[in-house]
Amino acid sequence: MKSPAHRTRDIERQAGYLRPEHCAPPPLRYGSDTMWFIRDGCGIVCGVITWFLVFYAEFVVVFVVLLPAKSVIYSLFNGLIFNALGVLALASHAKAMCTDPGAVPKGNATKEFIESLQLKPGQVVYKCPKCCSIKPDRAHHCSVCKRCIKKMDHHCPWVNNCVGESNQKYFVLFTMYISLISFHALILVAFHFVFCFEEDWTKCSNFSPPATVILLILLCFEALLFLIFTAVMFGTQVHSICSDETGIEQLKKEERRWAKRSKWMNLKVVFGHPFSIAWLSPFATPDHGKADFYQYIV
Repeated sequence: MKSPAHRTRDIERQAGYLRPEHCAPPPLRYGSDTMWFIRDGCGIVCGVITWFLVFYAEFVVVFVVLLPAKSVIYSLFNGLIFNALGVLALASHAKAMCTDPGAVPKGNATKEFIESLQLKPGQVVYKCPKCCSIKPDRAHHCSVCKRCIKKMDHHCPWVNNCVGESNQKYFVLFTMYISLISFHALILVAFHFVFCFEEDWTKCSNFSPPATVILLILLCFEALLFLIFTAVMFGTQVHSICSDETGIEQLKKEERRWAKRSKWMNLKVVFGHPFSIAWLSPFATPDHGKADFYQYIV
């Protein structure tokens, strides 16, 4: 029998679908160092393709463009920048893929756990019928991850994970570094074509002229495609962070029920307090500041 101190509501308004007595006790919480990985075939393939394309760009830039160049300083300078961006892009991708995006504990919608929350009279607890968990405000259920994700923006197959409260920084850095490395590759290829038109093609590459042209054209196509895609995604993510409105909330045009903060504060919530060079590092875990673990709709 439900306690008169609070009411429970199924998120899909199917009261008979989810019963607290049918939910398993909430699982033990593991440390933040526990690796998160989604076993989704499409996502795994997309992740492998992403790494393959980055390594392909590295191969063409290093062995086709930079090593045959006459200037050692030109090769070292651009090689250092390009490889640094490549490492940062792949590190950001790995962190975005293997970081818990903010999953709500599964099966915590038990009668005992709800009573332990000591909710005030009139408070409404939303519950997800799919993963049998209490649904915090601004959380959405992901059919691929099979979990409710706090501040879920979207599920991205390219990182084989949801973009949510805890890994949005890494996803933004991934899109930024991929767009930068793509732009750098286009510039290097353009300079290489200019230099090769003035020289004998056999002297400006360690490969045959047809093979060199094919490798450079494929790299141009890849770089241009991913530059456009990731630059647009980066801008969309920054706008979403500054406006403090996730992609799902914008798509569903959900009513704003949360406190409004400044754009600078919203950036610090995602990238960490306070502002530092660590904002640009995928190896630094952001401090999201003080926030309630659960935020319930009243």
